[in-house]
Amino acid sequence: MESSCDETAAAVVEDGTRLLATSLVSSAAIQAQYGGVVPEVAAREHAMAILPVVDWVLKEAGLDLADIDAVAVTQGPGLLGSLLVGVTFAKTLGASLHVPVIGVHHLEAHLYANALMAPIEFPALALLVSGGHTSLFYWQGHRDLRLLGETQDDAAGEAFDKAARILHMTYPGGPQIERLARQARKKSFKLPVADMHGRLDFSFSGVKTATAALYREHPDEPEEVAYALQEAVVRALVQTVKRALARYPVGDLYLAGGVTANEAIREAFLHLGAELGIRIHIPPVSYCTDNAAMVASLGYYQWQAGETMGAFEGPKVLFPLGQREGE
Repeated sequence: MESSCDETAAAVVEDGTRLLATSLVSSAAIQAQYGGVVPEVAAREHAMAILPVVDWVLKEAGLDLADIDAVAVTQGPGLLGSLLVGVTFAKTLGASLHVPVIGVHHLEAHLYANALMAPIEFPALALLVSGGHTSLFYWQGHRDLRLLGETQDDAAGEAFDKAARILHMTYPGGPQIERLARQARKKSFKLPVADMHGRLDFSFSGVKTATAALYREHPDEPEEVAYALQEAVVRALVQTVKRALARYPVGDLYLAGGVTANEAIREAFLHLGAELGIRIHIPPVSYCTDNAAMVASLGYYQWQAGETMGAFEGPKVLFPLGQREGE
């Protein structure tokens, strides 16, 4: 089960790789009225949706609760109220069925959307690009991630969301920026990206500020501004990953997270793979955004490793992922 933000999802996965059924209810349309996610509203919507979503997914899979061997749930990071609904439901369900409950890291689960396509090839690099996180990992094996770099301020998704507000577009901003960028014709504007001085970190606060300045100068060309922003974000991601691949020469790169649904990002990395002769793995768009199938997949590997939630464990709003390389 997944309930870290504004989407209530459930899925049934067999052996960590075979998706039997998945279901999702989103409150994004409600949140759009407020220009972003309101935590109290999100928690209320989760509480109303979680039981129907679980009921539906079991019926779709042709299973009864008695057929379930373990329950995996997003433990964090995320909104406390939202996480609390999912974790409480999962622990209650696990106790009633006498099966283990596995607390899953939401961001690590995004990487496991790739496991639903094909077995993960280790070692590999993994790039996670979501609304609140942009992180690069050296992926050595299941449950073995080394953090190579991460955003030092705004994540890529945050830059898109904030720029969308600057351009007077609605939440969520990423799809809006992508749609507007497709309409660009001149493509003559170029925005700067932060110089990380050789580090494998990211910074998107500056490009957001530069987007605002460019729009003030060219208020009649929002599509050109959107294209310039998207191009800058793509450039920053590709440059950093290319630098990482020079230091960590692996044969596989895995992308994950909601922002990797962006077509320009997907195309740029497929081109990079062809250029460097490495395999690029990107989940289908439906698995890039928050979903429960990825939670179930990671949960399976944690279950196999004997990692289950303790009786007194609860949500983890702050939940680090991967030890920093060199530490």
